[in-house]
Amino acid sequence: MGLLISGFVIVMGIVIITTLLLWYKNKHKSYVYTWILLHLLLFSVAVYFLLEAISFNNNHLMASEEISLRIGIAGVIWAISMLCLLIGVYKFSKN
Repeated sequence: MGLLISGFVIVMGIVIITTLLLWYKNKHKSYVYTWILLHLLLFSVAVYFLLEAISFNNNHLMASEEISLRIGIAGVIWAISMLCLLIGVYKFSKN
């Protein structure tokens, strides 16, 4: 589990730093970068809930329900993050 978390943090860190550098470099349409950063933030939260679900204690009395709830929450947050990414890409493509 440690390698999975470490790999995710490294990749997400590179993506966030790259996005911030592009935001600093390109001042036109700079408000659109907030949508991209919001996507990255929400995606990270969704991954957190998913990792919590797959590492949950199976001996818990209601483990199945708790895991299902956490996967559902992760899915909803992921869907919202993808909507933010879609809005950002759409606004970048507008003339």
